[in-house]
Amino acid sequence: MILQALAEYYDRKAKSGEGLAPVGFENKEIPFIIEISPDGVLIQVEDTREIVGKKKRARSELVPQGVKKTSGVSANLLWDSAEYVLGVDTRGKPERVAGQHAAFKERIKQLRVSDLGIEAIERFYNALELDGWKNLPEWQEIIETNPIMTFRLQGDRELICQRPAVIEAIRSMPSGNVSERQRCLISGHQEEIERLHPAIKGVWGAQTSGANIVSFNLDAFNSYNKKQGLNAPVGKQAAFAYTTALNHLLGKDSTQRMQVGDTSTVFWAEKASGLETAASDIFGESPKDDPDRHVHAVEQLFSSIRNGRYIADDKNIRFHVLGLAPNAARIAVRFWHVGTVGEIAERIAQHFDDLKIVHGPKDAEYLSLFRLLVSTASLGKADNTPPNLAGDTIRAILEGLPYPQTLLGATIRRIKAEQFVGYPRAALIKACINRATRYSNAEIKEELKVSLDENNANIGYRLGRLFAVLEKIQEEANPGLNATIRDRYYGSASSSPVTVFSTLLKLSKHHLAKLHKGRAVNIERLIGEIMSEIQDFPAHLPIADQGRFAIGYYHQRQHLFTKLTNDEEMNHD
Repeated sequence: MILQALAEYYDRKAKSGEGLAPVGFENKEIPFIIEISPDGVLIQVEDTREIVGKKKRARSELVPQGVKKTSGVSANLLWDSAEYVLGVDTRGKPERVAGQHAAFKERIKQLRVSDLGIEAIERFYNALELDGWKNLPEWQEIIETNPIMTFRLQGDRELICQRPAVIEAIRSMPSGNVSERQRCLISGHQEEIERLHPAIKGVWGAQTSGANIVSFNLDAFNSYNKKQGLNAPVGKQAAFAYTTALNHLLGKDSTQRMQVGDTSTVFWAEKASGLETAASDIFGESPKDDPDRHVHAVEQLFSSIRNGRYIADDKNIRFHVLGLAPNAARIAVRFWHVGTVGEIAERIAQHFDDLKIVHGPKDAEYLSLFRLLVSTASLGKADNTPPNLAGDTIRAILEGLPYPQTLLGATIRRIKAEQFVGYPRAALIKACINRATRYSNAEIKEELKVSLDENNANIGYRLGRLFAVLEKIQEEANPGLNATIRDRYYGSASSSPVTVFSTLLKLSKHHLAKLHKGRAVNIERLIGEIMSEIQDFPAHLPIADQGRFAIGYYHQRQHLFTKLTNDEEMNHD
C-alpha cells in the first residue's frame, strides 16, 4: 500500500511536469562541471555552489540514475566523484583509483552514440594530463573533497548527459541486470523484477549514502530460495517510481516533510491539495527568518475548515502520512496513515483545540509538535526525546485517538524533575487527559477547561490549586525569595499529598501573619473555597490525577497573576 501510493504520487507529479526525474535519471547536486571544447580541450571547471544560509550548496542537475554503490568498483554514467572522472588519487589508493577511472571510461564507451559531446569527452581523455590542472583555483578543493563532477560542452547550456541524443541512447541501453519476470506487487503486471531497489536518502540518522525500505541482504531473510528483490517482486519501473517519489518528498527543499525526534515524516495527497504543503508548517517549528509561519499555517487551517475548503472542496481526496526512522542499513516505517483531506484537517484542528490553555501574553498562540515534545525531554534537547514518542503522538493526532500514555508520563516526570509546569507542559497534560476522558465517555467533551475552573471538584485539581495559593502566600510574605515551596515540595505534593500538605498549611499561617489584614482575609477565604471539596489528603495520586494537579496549579497561578495585574492597573488608574 505504501509503495503503491508513492508510485501513484510519482505518476501524478510526472504527468504535471513538476520536476521529478524521468525513468533512468535522477536529480543530483553537482558541485563542479568540467566544460570542454569539441576538441576535448579544458575550458574551465565551473563551481556551481552558492551560499545558502551559512553553507555552500551545489546546483541540482538531471543526470543518469546512479548505480548502487558497494565496496567494489561501480561507476556512474557520465558523472561521479573526482576519483572516477579524473583518476585523481585523493585517499592514497592509486591502484583502486586506476580501476575506478577505467570503469568510468568503459561505461561511456558502452553508450555507443554518435554525439558531439561524447566525442569531445573521448578526445578529452585521450589528451588528459593532470599536471596542468594543478594551477586551477579549484584543484586543491578537488583533491581534498573528491567532489561529484560531470561534463558540459562549450556553448551548451545543458550537460552532455542531457543532450537529446545522449538521453535517447541512455534510455535504450540494456539494464545489465537481467531478472526473471514476475507479477509486480505494485502494478499487478508481469514485469522484469528489480533485484536491488534504489536507495532512499534524506531520512535523518540513516546512512548518508542511502538506505532501503525493501531489502533482503541475508539468507535468513530469503524464502523459497529466492534472492534479494525477488522475495518481494517489484518491477523495475515501479521501483524507480516509488523511490524517486520518496526521495523527492524527503529532499532538502521539500515543503512536504518535517522532522520530529528521530522520525522523518512526509505528507502527500492523491490530488493536489493545499494541506500536503501546509502540514509541515502546521506541525513544525517556524524558521528563524519567518517566525510566524507556524501560527499563520494553523490559523489558515481553521479558516479553511470554517469556509469549507478542506471539508467540501477536498473532502474525499486521499491523504497519506508516512513516518520513517533509521534502522541500520534499512529504514523502519514508524507509522503509516491514510485518510481523506477532510478527516485529517478536522483531526489536526481538534489537536490544537485540545491544546488550548490560558497562557502569558508573550507566549505563542499555537504550539508546534516539536516544541511540545521537547518540553518532555531532559535538558530540553530534541535528542533526548523517547524514540517512539513522536510517531505515536502523530498517529494519535491523525487517527483521533487518545495521546499515548507515555506522553503524559514523560511530561509529568519532567515537571517533577524541574519543579516547573510551564505553558507547553500544561497544554500537553490538558490535551492528554481531555482526550482520554472523551474517548471513554463521549458525552464529556472537555473535562479540563482552558482557564481556571472553580467548579472542578477533582481532588488532584483542587490540591494543585491549593498548592499554587500556598506558594503565592509565601512569595508575598517574603518578597525576593530565591526558592519557594515548589522547589522543595512539588514532587511529593503532587504524588503523596498526605506527607506534605499538613506541614504546608501550618507554614502558611506564619506567612499570612506578615500580610496586610485585608489581603490575608481574602486569601484565607480562597483557601476555604478550595478546601471545601477536600475531605482528606490522599496518600497517593494516580498518574492522571498528578496531571490534574499540574493543571490546577497552572490554572490557579495564571489566575492569580492575571488578577494581580488587573488590580494594579485599576489602582494605577
